[in-house]
Amino acid sequence: MDLHLLVDNLTNPALLFFFLGIVAVQLKSDLRIPENSSKFIALYLLLSIGFKGGQELSHSELDLEIVWSLLFGIALAIIVPIYSFFLLKRKFSIANSGAIAAAYGSVSAVTFVTAISFLEIENIEFGGHMVAVMALMEAPSIIVGILLIAMFNKESLDHIPYRKICTHAVTNGSVLLVLGSLLIGFLASEQQAQGIKPFTTDIFKGFLAVFLLDMGITSGKKLSSFLKKGWFALLFAIVIPIFNGIVVSIITVSFTENVGNRLLFAILAASASYIAVPAAMRMAVPKANPSLYLPMALAITFPFNITLGMPLFLWVIRMF
Repeated sequence: MDLHLLVDNLTNPALLFFFLGIVAVQLKSDLRIPENSSKFIALYLLLSIGFKGGQELSHSELDLEIVWSLLFGIALAIIVPIYSFFLLKRKFSIANSGAIAAAYGSVSAVTFVTAISFLEIENIEFGGHMVAVMALMEAPSIIVGILLIAMFNKESLDHIPYRKICTHAVTNGSVLLVLGSLLIGFLASEQQAQGIKPFTTDIFKGFLAVFLLDMGITSGKKLSSFLKKGWFALLFAIVIPIFNGIVVSIITVSFTENVGNRLLFAILAASASYIAVPAAMRMAVPKANPSLYLPMALAITFPFNITLGMPLFLWVIRMF
């Protein structure tokens, strides 16, 4: 791996603010980001990414690469939770296995946003359609996870509110905002986009730094309790993202040669949802333990991906 690339990533100010959040928790500081402010910043980041993705997409021709990218993203969201479930059920209950599998089959929008910032720092281009890929990967894994739980619990599938869950998976705030912003960015002219560029682009990295500070505080709070859950959960939260990211880094060369797109695919495959999936699982599978799958995604997998994961996957991509 290129050590210069790794050092550049680890000294990225936004990432250092994430570490500051973790340190603040360990020092028992009263440092906090107000909840409403945190929600606003998260909405802003998704809006900005969606809008800029739509602008990029409006300048691109609909070709086979875009079609294959969308199909590959959906396939990943179906396949990853299936083999994850069978690995997990060797150690965990069916409910917990399905919930964790769904989380790791789904995606983390914040990890995706951080990866885009990383690509911009490295001056690596990527396609606007990758924002649509991210949004499409949210729902399938939730449905697959719930189906697996129902099948292996030998329960009647009628007991699960599929319509409500599917509606929530498609209309939850993050997916709706990203897709809506993507469409607005696609429809806006270049002159109109320039008019709001100070909002959508110029202040993006500053807001990302504050948001990662908040994520560091949240991760730090969940880390200590999670480490008591045992070695298997910790190992899974690191090994599976590495495996998914490396495999996807290699096989995506079959339909795209764009380094940025391949890295974003690797990050999408390696990331785990800690927003949409927990919300859906609370509704569908109340027996699943959120103190297990939430810290796995947020306190272990998320920090790994934004520190070591991105340079590792980029190195693999450049090797292949």
